[in-house]
Amino acid sequence: MIAMKYVLYSIFLLSVIFFNCSKDDGTINSNIDDNPDTTSTIKLLSLGDSYTIGQSVCTSCRFPEQLKDSLKKIQTQYDFSLEIIATTGWTTTDLKNAIADSNLNNDFDLVTLLIGVNNQYQGKPFSLYENEFPELVSTAITLAKGDANRLIVVSIPDYAYTPFGQGNSEISEEIDIYNAFARNYCNSNGITFIDITDITRLGLEQPQLVASDGLHPSELAYSKFVERLLPAALQKLQ
Repeated sequence: MIAMKYVLYSIFLLSVIFFNCSKDDGTINSNIDDNPDTTSTIKLLSLGDSYTIGQSVCTSCRFPEQLKDSLKKIQTQYDFSLEIIATTGWTTTDLKNAIADSNLNNDFDLVTLLIGVNNQYQGKPFSLYENEFPELVSTAITLAKGDANRLIVVSIPDYAYTPFGQGNSEISEEIDIYNAFARNYCNSNGITFIDITDITRLGLEQPQLVASDGLHPSELAYSKFVERLLPAALQKLQ
C-alpha cells in the first residue's frame, strides 16, 4: 500500500512539473516573438531644382511626393521615406555644393536626378554642364548604395511651352541640346533616362499642364511624369 501511494505521488509531481513547463497549446514556453515587426523602410532621394521641389504647386503635388505615394499604394508591405535636395534657380554647380553640404548617407534605395534648366536659363557655358552633369550622376550613384541601377535621370522640361516662354524656339533648341547630352551619357553608362519633355511641350495647347505662375509644371503635369517614372522605379525596387 505504501509503495502504491509513492508511485501515485511521483506521477502527480511529474504531471505538475510538465504542466508548468508547457503552454496551454502544448508548446514549450519561450521569450521569442513569433511575429516580429519586419516592416522595412524604402529610402527615396530626389535631386534637382524648381522642377523637383515643385515650385508653385503644393507639397504633395510635386513629382517626388507623387512618386512616393504611388509606390506606397503598390508596395504596401514597406514604409517609404523621401528626402529632397532641390531649390528653385539651382544650376548644376549649386546642386553639387548643396549635396556636399548635406552630409547624406550612401544608403538610398532609389535616387532621381533632374538638373540643367538653370544652366540654360542663366546662360552658363554648355561646357559647365558637360563637366558637372557626369559628376552629379557619379555622386547620385554613390548615394544610391553605389548601384547605378538605383538611379533615374529625368529629362529637362521645356519652359518655352508656357505663357512665360511664349513659344520661344531658341529655348527649345537649347533644351534639346542639354537633354541630348544627358540621354547619350546615360545610355552609354547603363543609366535609366526617362524623357518627360514632350509632356511639357503640350503646355500651350493644354494650359492645365502649367502651374499658376505660368512657368512651372502643374500637379497634373507631374502626375504624368510619375506615370512614366513608376514602372522603372518599381523594377528597381524589386
